Amino acid sequence: MSFKIRVPESGHEFIAEKNETILEAALRQGVGLPYGCRNGACGKCSGEVLSGETQYDTSALRATAKTEYEAGKTIFCQACAVSDLDIKVREIVKSTDIEIKTLPCRVEKMELLTHDVMKLQLKLPETERLQFLAGQYLEFLLKDNKRRAFSIANSPHNDDFIELHIRHVPDGQFGDFVFDGLKEKTLMRIEGPLGSYFLREDSNRPIILMGGGTGFAPLKSMLEHAFFTKMNRAIHLFCGARSKRDLYMDEMVQPWLTQYEGLKYTAVLSEPEGQDDWQGETGFVHESVVRHYPDLSNFDVYISGPPPMVKAGMDTFYECGLPESQIFSDSFEYSDDALKAMGIQKPKA
Repeated sequence: MSFKIRVPESGHEFIAEKNETILEAALRQGVGLPYGCRNGACGKCSGEVLSGETQYDTSALRATAKTEYEAGKTIFCQACAVSDLDIKVREIVKSTDIEIKTLPCRVEKMELLTHDVMKLQLKLPETERLQFLAGQYLEFLLKDNKRRAFSIANSPHNDDFIELHIRHVPDGQFGDFVFDGLKEKTLMRIEGPLGSYFLREDSNRPIILMGGGTGFAPLKSMLEHAFFTKMNRAIHLFCGARSKRDLYMDEMVQPWLTQYEGLKYTAVLSEPEGQDDWQGETGFVHESVVRHYPDLSNFDVYISGPPPMVKAGMDTFYECGLPESQIFSDSFEYSDDALKAMGIQKPKA
């Protein structure tokens, strides 16, 4: 049994299955309802039921959520529909609609993905979740008043942990700390979500995703979100790396090609090593994009990675007819020495 949920103010509609919370149903179908904890404590997902009926265990509500309920609001992270509903609720449609939070977190798990990329899984306090748009980033707040920014690699619906991919680069003090000093269970502080780089869902154009190195992290978030919401748009993922050992999480992408219709994947190595036995494309990843798509006028393009790659891609794609309004980029800043070590030539001013 399922029920239709309407938001008259925006015209959005979605379907909630039996025993599925209204918030879960909305997020599953790409309707951005707000939330803070998803466990009946903060009340940030509250709204009004204009018509229809819901049911849930109101005795389990805590703190602010209980106050919101007593004021006549419905807590959508707990309430399930038992009929068709019309609801009134604030919606998240752009990055500025989301509250930026400063939160403590615990390093729950560390996993080496390649020789120089570490995956961190961060756990927030029980009463907190970080709502974000696919592609956004967060910043670590360090003791020396410095900040380090990293893209969020998990998708918005899968937010039990925050996943980050951190590359160990030369002269990278934070990377040195992550690889040589950071331990599981360490407590840290973060601020987020941040940034205007996120998947635009109000377009029907096919999508090109181009990432270099850990620029794959925000693209992974976008892809998993697109799959989860059953986005009906063709997507071509291009990943650039120096050699095969730098091409991380390739084994995760391969099964996606059979699971999700409309997804294409091209890996490009700029300097494959002899032992790589590489049969795929070589050269610069942005050149591979235009070999496949010499006319980009009808695409939405997302680029993330080192600044020289991002700049080269944008300059080339404009020449191939891509309108400025259809390109979105996230440029990762590295030192000159770090870029040299990665085999990347910084463009002249």
